[in-house]
Amino acid sequence: MRWWSLSSAVVTCMVLLVGLSSCGKPSDEAKVTELSYSVFFPPAHIQCQTAQAWADEIGKRTNGKVKINVHAAGTLTKAEQCYEGVVNGVSDLGMSCFAYTRGRFPLLEGLDLPLGYPNGKVATRVATEMVRKYQPKEVSDVHVLYVHAHGPGILASRKPVHKLEDLASLKVRATGLSSKIVESLGATPVAMGQPDTYEALQKGVVDATFCPIETLKGWKQGEVIDYVTETSVIGYTTAMFVVMNQGVWDRLGPELQKVFTDVSNEWVDKHGQAWDQADRDGLAFVKELQKEIITLPADEQQRWQTAVQPILNAYVTAATEKGLPGQQFLADLQAMIQQQAAGTTR
Repeated sequence: MRWWSLSSAVVTCMVLLVGLSSCGKPSDEAKVTELSYSVFFPPAHIQCQTAQAWADEIGKRTNGKVKINVHAAGTLTKAEQCYEGVVNGVSDLGMSCFAYTRGRFPLLEGLDLPLGYPNGKVATRVATEMVRKYQPKEVSDVHVLYVHAHGPGILASRKPVHKLEDLASLKVRATGLSSKIVESLGATPVAMGQPDTYEALQKGVVDATFCPIETLKGWKQGEVIDYVTETSVIGYTTAMFVVMNQGVWDRLGPELQKVFTDVSNEWVDKHGQAWDQADRDGLAFVKELQKEIITLPADEQQRWQTAVQPILNAYVTAATEKGLPGQQFLADLQAMIQQQAAGTTR
């Protein structure tokens, strides 16, 4: 009898110990995959907020199996280091601009050309579809989730610009591709980041700036300009990638990969809509300040298009020299912009 009681006690203790041990360790099903996401936009920017909403939706649809920590304002990797940071595993995910590493994406540089993007939604849809269609080797070292792009760049100035000749004596803040646009239009480009532009305009260091109109509110630059020339006929954009480290993607498995793909597909339009809302807010801001909006007549618009044509030609030549299908890429890009603008595709 004593032997039986002792055995029962030992068995009971073992069961309790096993139970306690299993309570302290999460099952495989309960494990959470934590991912780091480097975003160059500041937390208050609508695009950072849209990125955060995407990350939250991933967490929701995976029932908490994936937790994405967003590192805004370039705190994990700076904007120009973001892509390589994803490739090298500094971050699991990254959002920044292809243009910030000039020469790294020779085919996709075509996305930023002054092709007359009408709005951010069209630019975002087109950029994503072109990357998915061509799947260029230059982004084969990551998994591309989607691409988004701002609305058309416009000219905001302290002096009125009604025709090309009005640009001849102007110093225009520009960076990257927009510098080439400024040169092709006959003005003098001045390389400058957005944080320095307000003071430069205020003090007359520059006479104008090329930018999406949302910038005039977001960076308050509408306060220090007097005119906005509507130049969407040569509207350029800046394409921005959302990419994942390839090894991290492969380890997710088909179930989680599908969630990422589904949510990303939905967020293409959400980013485009966010850009367009920001542009509407920017336009309302300059109107409140009673700044003059200048619309170019049709013949003048044609002159501006002709002036920037050499930039398109140079892109095709450079891509062809690298063995890339620059001519076909540009033709597809132009056709897709027209289709999307006309509402003939999804």
